[in-house]
Amino acid sequence: MMHSSEIILEKCRNPESRIGIGAKIDKAKVKRSVSTANKRGLGHTIIFEDPVELVWALRNGEIDAAVRGTLDSTVSMQAIKEIFKVERVLRIALLQPPKGPLFFLAPVGVDEGWTIEEKMEFINLGTSLLNAIGVEPRIGVLSGGRFGDMGRHPVVDKTLSDAEEITQRGIAAGLDIKNCEILIEDAIVDRNLILAPDGISGNLIFRTLHFLGRGKALGAIVLNIDRVFIDTSRAKSSYVDSIALASALSGRRKS
Repeated sequence: MMHSSEIILEKCRNPESRIGIGAKIDKAKVKRSVSTANKRGLGHTIIFEDPVELVWALRNGEIDAAVRGTLDSTVSMQAIKEIFKVERVLRIALLQPPKGPLFFLAPVGVDEGWTIEEKMEFINLGTSLLNAIGVEPRIGVLSGGRFGDMGRHPVVDKTLSDAEEITQRGIAAGLDIKNCEILIEDAIVDRNLILAPDGISGNLIFRTLHFLGRGKALGAIVLNIDRVFIDTSRAKSSYVDSIALASALSGRRKS
């Protein structure tokens, strides 16, 4: 089980990994991250200034993994859709509170996770990812209230009923899954894959933890392509941990 981002940095020293990272703005920050990552043996990282070229290099196997860096998000996600021929991009973020273990959070895109079927897709893809990196999945499903809040508002009622249906489906499939209601503070104690009620709430959780709570955001892994792409915020002060994550995932995929 992973406990901190430092463990990733220590365990994924793989100088043979070929990592591509984007740099459109604040190129000096990206260059510093690349220099540090290469010196630490996290792989050989090179810089791309064009998101389409970065995604094509990933698709063609010229690099083993890609990190968005400071490239434009909209253009980068569109390139993934077109080049990998997917209708939408499904991402799962890897976060660490200031005092707590790493956990995966999905959905984090505001247009993602609005139906039970989409949420089950996140669970299935997220479970496969955790298994691939040697982490036993323990899923926590969040809703918009406690069980006792049923009847207070139709939207809250819908999140509560959806969370329970998702939990029961997961149990039937043999997953280690728990309905955590709205209690995210309890969920992260023993859950490592947290499912938010929808993409807006997931995005708010991500932003609150990372930008206001000073938690670490290593990046958001694209789940529904057969290559490793790490989506990142342009506001990150360093991309060394994102490069380390890309290197670790590419190494697992090769094995």
